[in-house]
Amino acid sequence: MKTSIIAAAAMMAAASWAGMGGAQAQAPQKVLRIAMTAADVPTTTGMPNNGYEGMRFLGYPVFESLVLWDLSSPDRLAGLRPGLAERWEQDPSDPKKWVFHLRRGVSFHDGAPFDADAVIWNMDRFFREGAPQAEAQGAAITRGRVAGLAAYRKIDDFTVEIETARPISYFPYLSVYILFASPKAWEDAGRDWAKVALAPAGTGPFRITRFVPRQSVELTRNDNYWDTARRAKLDRIVLMPVPEATARLAALRSGQVDWIEVPPPDGIPSLKQAGFQVVTNSYPHVWPWVFAAGKAGSPVADVRVRQALNYCFDREGLVGLLNGTAEPAVGFYNKSNPLFGKPQNTYGLDARRGKALLAEAGYGPQKPLKLVVGISTSGSGQMLPLPMNEALQESLREHCGVEVSFRTVEWNTLLGAQRAAPDQPAWLGADAVNISLVSSDPSQMARWFLGANAAPRGSNAGHWIDPAFDEAFRRIETTSDPAESQAAIRAAHERLVDGAPWLYVVHDLNPRAMSSRVTGFVSAQSWFQDLTRVDMK
Repeated sequence: MKTSIIAAAAMMAAASWAGMGGAQAQAPQKVLRIAMTAADVPTTTGMPNNGYEGMRFLGYPVFESLVLWDLSSPDRLAGLRPGLAERWEQDPSDPKKWVFHLRRGVSFHDGAPFDADAVIWNMDRFFREGAPQAEAQGAAITRGRVAGLAAYRKIDDFTVEIETARPISYFPYLSVYILFASPKAWEDAGRDWAKVALAPAGTGPFRITRFVPRQSVELTRNDNYWDTARRAKLDRIVLMPVPEATARLAALRSGQVDWIEVPPPDGIPSLKQAGFQVVTNSYPHVWPWVFAAGKAGSPVADVRVRQALNYCFDREGLVGLLNGTAEPAVGFYNKSNPLFGKPQNTYGLDARRGKALLAEAGYGPQKPLKLVVGISTSGSGQMLPLPMNEALQESLREHCGVEVSFRTVEWNTLLGAQRAAPDQPAWLGADAVNISLVSSDPSQMARWFLGANAAPRGSNAGHWIDPAFDEAFRRIETTSDPAESQAAIRAAHERLVDGAPWLYVVHDLNPRAMSSRVTGFVSAQSWFQDLTRVDMK
């Protein structure tokens, strides 16, 4: 993304309201300009691509789900709150069924009512093959995130039932990834999703009012938002894709934007000295290599190799490279998490142990381990993928003689691996892919690791299959006892550490930098953030 394009988008934002007359033109506009890490504007039809950064900026601010994240506190992991459903319950006579009671009086941005018919229309869009409104890309993303859904039906105008293939105690945590768009917008666009992208309609606190592909998208406050206490303070938000970290930094320093995602770590001290805000916080993020554990013929199909690699590199060195904006990862959860458990393996740089495990697996100086890893140039949660992967490559070579080569592609291309089996072309012929992933709750653990969710049915892209892990999850999914659930989660996490389906590298601390003019931001412990609270001086 060149600086001239950033400037053009910023000028467009400043000028887009210049022609308005009357009192509205007299009022000063509060406009927040954000530089994202994405290489392109996320899709705007109601299920954005570009991973969770797409959901952060063009998902929840515009489109909503039956259940929403509670993003009100920086001090605890984000939980759930009612959204387009006022309440929900699991059917006591059939735990595979969930009943959602819809909120009344909600309208889409185009004035169409939100009701059970709109829910079923959107469910068909994502989950029913051959539906007239089916959208291939949105369906692929949603199905990957919401595995295990079996059926759904309308009970009455404001009640729907959703059935899962097996009892899933954490289903509300999955329902947050089903977003609802206006059926009327699709009809008005001639039933053409490409045209819907120019004038979509959700129910959220912001609406899309201008979209320039590959350049910017403009969000305007929804003055009729159903949650009156959460109506936005900003008039507009302008989102711009700026994948290069140095370009984002230059745009912030020059005043072309007010907020950047993931500032380059070496620029953070000077930003603070210049009076910019740099915000960090723990959040549920893992930056791993996802191993092709179920790929026949790959070295990483051997658990000894996967464990060895977790002993063969310097996590502390990577944290230093990132100027303290991350912390070492030695499992799916942070080691301080009470659900971490007591696995047999305690990962850290231990080259002697790593080499011994590699020798057991048949690798050594005469037959060095060689790996191919798919990586991206940027992307949602990817931090600084090129220098980080180069540092990993050097550390693995230095400490254990491992030879790593990369296949580098654009972020959305790499994301295709997340929804494919490891022997498919989307995996680029690699033994691992570097895709940053979420670790917020048991639903995500199931998503990435449960045998039943092996891609393409779900997002267990590496096809790691572990019967002990699956048995622990059966207990998690069926129990209503919190103590039993937590014990089972600990047991499952111990299997994740010892089975090493990933190379656990770091947990991100989610840095973002912004002008001193930005106020009201709360850095929630979540991939997602509440933009309604943000204001501008």
